[in-house]
Amino acid sequence: MVENRKVDNALPKLIKESIIEDIMKGEIVAGDKLVEAEYSQIFGTSRAPVREAFYLLTIEGIVKKIPRKGTIVKGFSREEMSDILKIRNFLEQLAIDKLTLKARENCTHEMRKIILEMEKKEVEIREYAQLNYEFHFQLILASGSETFRNIYSRLGSPLISLQTFSLMGEDDVVKNSLKEHKEFEKYLSLGEIEKAKSILNSHNEAVFPRIEGSLKD
Repeated sequence: MVENRKVDNALPKLIKESIIEDIMKGEIVAGDKLVEAEYSQIFGTSRAPVREAFYLLTIEGIVKKIPRKGTIVKGFSREEMSDILKIRNFLEQLAIDKLTLKARENCTHEMRKIILEMEKKEVEIREYAQLNYEFHFQLILASGSETFRNIYSRLGSPLISLQTFSLMGEDDVVKNSLKEHKEFEKYLSLGEIEKAKSILNSHNEAVFPRIEGSLKD
């Protein structure tokens, strides 16, 4: 039964993330109406998964349902995108400070496994962005803070979409990103915390400038 539920949830999640990416790119803007029939046709599905995707977007505050008008996009401003990335970096830096030696060892062990997945040549940008989120999320899990986990989880879909968008266009971006993940994991595993935090900060701060130049006005 659990496996069936995962399959059932896969398409609504895919539709939701596709819509978020279009919002981030400026292809869908605040005030636009999302139409179930259009997305049903685009994804070749019934309206039920689309309706579920719209519901998930509503819960996350990305769209709002207005009586007699339908599902309307609230969107993300440049400032909101920047804030999401700043909050992400802030939480990750705080999480590092909470790591015990055992938690740090477990964390870097999981990170190494994710890096192996990142290194696979067939990994596409969207998949890489998902793996990127999982890599960074290990810090939050290792911190043991339920508060950090709840806040970070709510940023999940926007973060994955922002990361996907930031990796498009330049061939070396993914290669450099992978290199930085390896460096961060190395210094964290060695216990060189300040060095690891510095690499993480530079790595995180580089995301928004890559996005900003491509945003539509």
